[in-house]
Amino acid sequence: MLPLKFSYQNDHLTPDPLEKKPTHPNRIANIENLSPLPLNPNYSPSTKLQNHLTGRALLLDEIPFPLTEIQTHYLNGYLYYSKGITNQGKLECLRCGNTDHYLFGKMPCSRCCQACYYCRNCIMMGRVSECSPLVRWSGPTPKHMTDSPLDWDGVLSQGQKTASEKVVEAVIKKWDVLVWAVCGAGKTEVLFQGLNEALSLGLRVCIATPRTDVVLELAPRLRKVFPVIKPAALYGGSEERHDYSQLTIATTHQLFRFNEAFDVMIVDEVDAFPFSYDSSLQWAVEKARKNDSSKVLLTATPNPKLQKECKTGKQNFVTIPARYHRKPLPIPTFQWGGDWKKTFNKGKIPYPIREWVTSRLTIQKQALIFFPDIKIMEKALPHFQTLHPEILSVHAEDPVRKEKVQKMRNNEIPILLTTTILERGVTIPNIDVAVIGADDETFTESALVQISGRVGRSSNFPKGNITFFHFGRSRAMMKALVHIDDMNKQAKKRGLIDE
Repeated sequence: MLPLKFSYQNDHLTPDPLEKKPTHPNRIANIENLSPLPLNPNYSPSTKLQNHLTGRALLLDEIPFPLTEIQTHYLNGYLYYSKGITNQGKLECLRCGNTDHYLFGKMPCSRCCQACYYCRNCIMMGRVSECSPLVRWSGPTPKHMTDSPLDWDGVLSQGQKTASEKVVEAVIKKWDVLVWAVCGAGKTEVLFQGLNEALSLGLRVCIATPRTDVVLELAPRLRKVFPVIKPAALYGGSEERHDYSQLTIATTHQLFRFNEAFDVMIVDEVDAFPFSYDSSLQWAVEKARKNDSSKVLLTATPNPKLQKECKTGKQNFVTIPARYHRKPLPIPTFQWGGDWKKTFNKGKIPYPIREWVTSRLTIQKQALIFFPDIKIMEKALPHFQTLHPEILSVHAEDPVRKEKVQKMRNNEIPILLTTTILERGVTIPNIDVAVIGADDETFTESALVQISGRVGRSSNFPKGNITFFHFGRSRAMMKALVHIDDMNKQAKKRGLIDE
């Protein structure tokens, strides 16, 4: 790791290792006048360095180029050093926006040989401290192709087409728009024409999502329909996370590394954890988009704030209230489950739940059963296995989580017990779903709507049973029911479903 102090002479910075006779070297946090130097038009910058840095704010350790080459580009005005942390009465991390004092640590720093504050909020991306410069590109940006790159001959449903036109309009007019689409509506296909418009205009686009598995799912689909673009997939550990592309698919955490990079910012699953709860991730989205840009939000379950903004006209939005197969969304049924916690703790399965499971096993129909927490699910698992030995459970920390989900997809598991980890992003063609303790506070309106959305997604199996077992109806249960019913009513009114 490089020693990180700078000398400041003749209006320019020199890193300590490159200074023959350092004069009063200082930490970057204590130096003013950090603007880029004038651009030297006679200098030929490195294309590789340009691609690596454009739209990013990176630590020196994240730049695989010699410090001498970085410094030469700085002296010629093609990049500049900026602060990672400011401490002007209040600490602020300029990479993730953190200003909470308890999320900063202080250490004796071997780099600057001083007591140095660092940010703990984004430390998983590499440590930003008072002596850490963030390096930004200030030269020309790479040129993009302007031909139509979309290679897709699919057909959109009427609901998808309406939303697609709204996305294209947002791209052209640099508007923000929310696409409120039911689970299984085909949100990815809705983006294709908007992406094509943006890429044809030479704009740079990012599709951000809170979850790595969504990045892994989207990347091959987008590479198939935009083969000449070569979209880059960015997530922790990705070999492409430093690659430049006109179309980037990234986890929202990766946006900490970007700064005014994108002309179009698309955020999928804006209601999903951790994005919906972490203000620094929301800040990262705004930091990563250009001032003159458009933003497209995608969700099946907007939070109460977004829903209110839609109703009051503060949020530009479009709804897709029906799935592409034109069948109504399955409506949840409420069933009394008694004091299910007490029954499970006694080593028994509540009778209504046992009956529900037995009936699925009898007709050989797969099912997902959601539990509010891991502890009670694991306690219940042996009792379910007395009904069928191949019933399994899965949760976020399960080391073979992916293998179990794949077995479920392959129809090798009859019933899978799960936490809310499978509330979204999983499609199994012909399943029923039960929620144990649907009245538990773990199951929000959003979670219950998403869980219900696992049923009836396939055109071959558009119907299915979704049962909320409860020990008293909760407000979230009622709101989820009304939410789904309202979407069906909207779809029927707009002629988007056949029954």
